Amino acid sequence: MNTFLNKNFLLQNNFARKLYYNYAKELPIIDYHNHLSPKQIAEDTQYENITQVWLYGDHYKWRAMRAFGINEKYITGNASDKEKFLKWAEVVPYTIKNPLFHWTALELKAYFGIDEILTPKNAEEIYEKTSKILQQKSHSANGLLKMQNVESLCTTDDPTDSLEHHIAIQKDPSKVKTFPTFRPDQSFAVENTASYNVYLKKLESVSSITIDNYKDLLTALENRIQFFNENGGRLSDHGFEKLSFFENDIYDMNSLFNKVKDNQTLTNNEVDFFKFKTLIELCKMYHKIGWTQQFHLGAIRNNNKRLLDELGPDTGFDSIGDLSQAKALSGVLNKLDSTNQLTKTIVYNLNPADSEVFATMVGNFNDGTIKGKMQYGAAWWFLDQKDGMEKQINALSNLGLLSCFVGMLTDSRSFLSFPRHEYFRRILCNVIGTDVENGELPNDEVFLGKIVSDICYNNAKNYFNFK
Repeated sequence: MNTFLNKNFLLQNNFARKLYYNYAKELPIIDYHNHLSPKQIAEDTQYENITQVWLYGDHYKWRAMRAFGINEKYITGNASDKEKFLKWAEVVPYTIKNPLFHWTALELKAYFGIDEILTPKNAEEIYEKTSKILQQKSHSANGLLKMQNVESLCTTDDPTDSLEHHIAIQKDPSKVKTFPTFRPDQSFAVENTASYNVYLKKLESVSSITIDNYKDLLTALENRIQFFNENGGRLSDHGFEKLSFFENDIYDMNSLFNKVKDNQTLTNNEVDFFKFKTLIELCKMYHKIGWTQQFHLGAIRNNNKRLLDELGPDTGFDSIGDLSQAKALSGVLNKLDSTNQLTKTIVYNLNPADSEVFATMVGNFNDGTIKGKMQYGAAWWFLDQKDGMEKQINALSNLGLLSCFVGMLTDSRSFLSFPRHEYFRRILCNVIGTDVENGELPNDEVFLGKIVSDICYNNAKNYFNFK
């Protein structure tokens, strides 16, 4: 019996338990940022085995397997699904103190009722048991979401996406509500002119707009924003190492665009300027249509060039960057705010050294028009573990208003990842409960319970305005 993962896991005092069981545990989940497949939701995919739903695309696990000395054949290679699972089982006991240890245990328990630590000794039995359970309708893609009380979720989608799967989901009330998120990173990825021009052809096709100049590019993107909005989209998302900011127009955008169209390589400064100007124009469009914009900042991607060439992007070779963020972030937000075109904004930080920088920066641009307009986002990626969540909660508490926070998300590619919301809720309740036990907060269960419920569900419900 797995005694460490008992019902009071992470809840270290009585007040924390009251908060969790009475105000957090049963609330629905709004997962407003993830990388799940809308196709699998639309088709209500039934998985053949646990590897397909648990290990495919999960670079958290892949990194751990590589660190443990597992051959790539059993990670992204041509080994069978069962062989890959058995190799993962060898690693799990040695992930102690890594969030994968907790997540693995929580997920096996939540979806399959397995209350054991996965090890090589029980791996074969667990593989067979879970694969059999996954054949049941209760464990289809939508079934797995409903098991965790997921009310709605937002996938991450390129502007050229047809949204055909989102449209199909919206027509079927049996499916979990799924909304697209506009992720236009490719629309200004001008550092590689050859691939960018291929992308422009796709954008032309889906928007039915010939893109001959920079203004045409913006018109095509606005066309796609409207299309996303008509099909339930209410958020955009951007991933940058860091934002760029320019006080003055040092280049002509049509000239830069023509250079790209002619397959001429831009300088680094020209690339940064192109991205900055395009981002500002997009952000104005988001404000006009009433969306929320998200900035994910601080990741250095594709560090291992040899393995990038072998395996491609998003395979586990990204890391935390030590990039200067404050000045440019301030410049971008101020540029938009100065014309009253700064929409609701969530900023996510990947470097824990910058937590207070981000928490204070967003506070500069709250203007009293919307509760929690500017959000210091949930602990993200390498920080979405116990220590990272606690530090994010404390930084936000110390320097802003935790009570206005829109809560946790999965940022995941796996349909088994939703116990991360339980993980966050337990940690949140324990942080507040510990303060009560220490006499640092009032012993007022109803008041603090409402704040917990707001953070876990109500704030997101009111903030995003999903239809």
